[in-house]
Amino acid sequence: MHPRRPDGFDGLGYRGGARDEQGFGSAFPARSFSSASDLSHWVTTPPDIPGSRNLHWGEKSPPYGVPGPSTPLEGPAEEPFPGGSSGGGGGVTGQSSEQLNRFAGFGIGLASLFTENVLAHPCIVLRRQCQVNYHARHYHLTPFTVINIMYSFNKTQGPRALWKGMGSTFIVQGVTLGAEGIISEFTPLPREISHKWNPKQIGEHLLLKSLTYMVAMPFYSASLIETVQSEIIRDNTGILECVKEGIGRVIGLGVPHSKRLLPLLSLVFPTVLHGVLHYIISSIIQKFVLLILKRKTYSSHLAESTSPVQSMLDAYFPELIANFAASLCSDVILYPLETVLHRLHIQGTRTIIDNTDLGYEVLPINTQYEGMRDCINTIKQEEGMLGFYKGFGAVVIQYTLHAAVLQITKIIYSTLLQNSV
Repeated sequence: MHPRRPDGFDGLGYRGGARDEQGFGSAFPARSFSSASDLSHWVTTPPDIPGSRNLHWGEKSPPYGVPGPSTPLEGPAEEPFPGGSSGGGGGVTGQSSEQLNRFAGFGIGLASLFTENVLAHPCIVLRRQCQVNYHARHYHLTPFTVINIMYSFNKTQGPRALWKGMGSTFIVQGVTLGAEGIISEFTPLPREISHKWNPKQIGEHLLLKSLTYMVAMPFYSASLIETVQSEIIRDNTGILECVKEGIGRVIGLGVPHSKRLLPLLSLVFPTVLHGVLHYIISSIIQKFVLLILKRKTYSSHLAESTSPVQSMLDAYFPELIANFAASLCSDVILYPLETVLHRLHIQGTRTIIDNTDLGYEVLPINTQYEGMRDCINTIKQEEGMLGFYKGFGAVVIQYTLHAAVLQITKIIYSTLLQNSV
């Protein structure tokens, strides 16, 4: 038996690309503060990579391969790109800067996605194993004990023990995106919210999200099992095993489960509740942080105190920082609910996890929760309030690593821009 699942339910492991995050809370559209027409000056490469937007404050980006507009002789020469000049070679230099600008934007967004979905996966694995381990005496609330137990797993089982189930997390994200697109195509439910939003439009948009989480729920459950299942007793399985087990969970076929397995209908409410709350919290925080950063950047541009290098950085990093803050806050706020959700999904699946107290040996999951309320009361009585935060140290490591990668990327990008100016 070999079950499966993805990462923190950022809506089912889906933290949302730039397109999806713009849907909710569009009262704060990410745009230039000069005029509404500036929206046409966005250059997106490609649209779903966070940080790929390239908006230059107060100027228009010319089409790729076309030199920037010439400036009048009587006025001060303005460079359309950093490193450009008003002389004969200005067009070539401008094109070179534009190429660097595009590739750098793509690289920054790619680095952020790589950190979220690949480098952070060991933290997600350990965090989930701690959450479902009701036997554990060590709660791993700090990053120091988490690093120690990660080292033990790597030593006894090899690196695969920390990267198991990563393929299934991408499958669940794909199922989520596909389900959302299909449902919005065949129903009047809006995938995005217009600037002139109203309560009805928001309600319909959240209904679309809820239906999406319901469709992806069995695959999320299968991926969760694959993520926490111990490598010691696990056979090599294909990447599509998550799809097979998800479908089997729906039609009642596949790997046998115990009688304690909760029906999917019992899991709908906690799954949708967690997904919708995660989406709402992350969307609000993202728009709020982005609004503050844009206003701060706009004020500095009015004061003419920013360099061309800083102007280019301001085109990318506000959105990345907003995404980072949104994911961090929503994961921290909803961590207790995520613990309850994962225990309900794992119950009755005959899953065997690693012993997070010792770093070796395995433990069976034999919980008997009757539902969400019973799970909450049982954790509170038997493990205390800190029982809801088992494995929280892994979240600290995950976002510390993410912040470090963003900072390193920013330094590298700044160096490249300075050398090109």
